[in-house]
Amino acid sequence: MATTTKADLVEAVYERIGLSRPKSTAIVEQVFEMITQRLEQGETVKLSGFGVFSVRSKRARPGRNPKTGEPIEITSRKVVTYRASPLVLSGADADAEAEPA
Repeated sequence: MATTTKADLVEAVYERIGLSRPKSTAIVEQVFEMITQRLEQGETVKLSGFGVFSVRSKRARPGRNPKTGEPIEITSRKVVTYRASPLVLSGADADAEAEPA
């Protein structure tokens, strides 16, 4: 399974749209910056055909230090969650079926 990096996205914009690499880089950076800003403000980001990013609050809970076994309090925090669109899920299912076991 390959990993797609930000550089891969820049290269795809460069090749498919024909913009210069610096402009392609700026576009990709701006998209990620906008998504990050919206999530930091607690907004939900919906990318049609791709999925939904949202911020969720997790409550404080008891935990345990795995090294010492000592009980600790895990503080409350906010996490980003992603829910894939049906299009992404159907594509992932098709890929999984095509791979030999």
